[in-house]
Amino acid sequence: NLVYVTPNACGSAFYKDFLVVELIKFWGGKVVLHFHNKGVEKNSRSKINNYLYKLFFRNAKIVLLSKVLYPDFQKFVKEDDVYYCPNGIPEIETKARTHHPICRILFLSNLIISKGLLDLLDACKILLDRNLAFKCDIVGAETDEMSQTRLEQEIRNRGLASNVEYLGKKYGEEKNECFDNSDIFVFPTYYPNECFPIVLLEAMQHGLPCVSTDEGAIPDIIDDGKTGIVVQRHNPNSIANAIQPLIESESLRKEMGNAARSKYDKFYRLDTFEQQLSAILRQLV
Repeated sequence: NLVYVTPNACGSAFYKDFLVVELIKFWGGKVVLHFHNKGVEKNSRSKINNYLYKLFFRNAKIVLLSKVLYPDFQKFVKEDDVYYCPNGIPEIETKARTHHPICRILFLSNLIISKGLLDLLDACKILLDRNLAFKCDIVGAETDEMSQTRLEQEIRNRGLASNVEYLGKKYGEEKNECFDNSDIFVFPTYYPNECFPIVLLEAMQHGLPCVSTDEGAIPDIIDDGKTGIVVQRHNPNSIANAIQPLIESESLRKEMGNAARSKYDKFYRLDTFEQQLSAILRQLV
């Protein structure tokens, strides 16, 4: 009755998905396209891609992770044909947050520059120059563009060796401990394909206030000024200005962290995601 596809919005993988979806339509299948990525608006500037998107989205319903992402698709899809279903993550047991004499900041992502890693280091240098006391833990796997050697050199170049530490990659319980041992989560991404970062949901699950950018659906995930702070992309001063009041006020950290946990409980639990997606599919059938 219904064919459910999770396609790529752009790149070489889109062309493969295009062929699959068009074959389904040819044989009379009713299609729903559930996107976990973005990039349609930018890639449609090519005449060939623009034509392919017109065919691809014709007579199809789509599911998006957030209303904030609709402008990326609005050229080809009427809003009446769009359904919204934010991601959810499994519930885990979190530990009570312990008091730290010095505020602890956490960055957790693969070491990709466009995830805002160097911007965070520049922001930490600004905070250090303002005589603020903090520790910043960086967690994530090395990449071709950022090895441990280069990262540690970038830290030393900014005079941050006493404030910033690279902890390597962490998974499972070790990753959860990193969240539990932190006071603020900072993710200043400007990664072009950033859509709906699961790592923010994980931080909110652990009751952390989140500082991140307006990339993708992030402004929908973070209630600016309530569950965290949304900052300008690629702007270390904006990042530092957002982190400073959280370093200075433990009560503000707790207030925002509690609000973040409440929002996770209401919108981003796995069972909530399953119920919403099930309701959408039943409606389409």
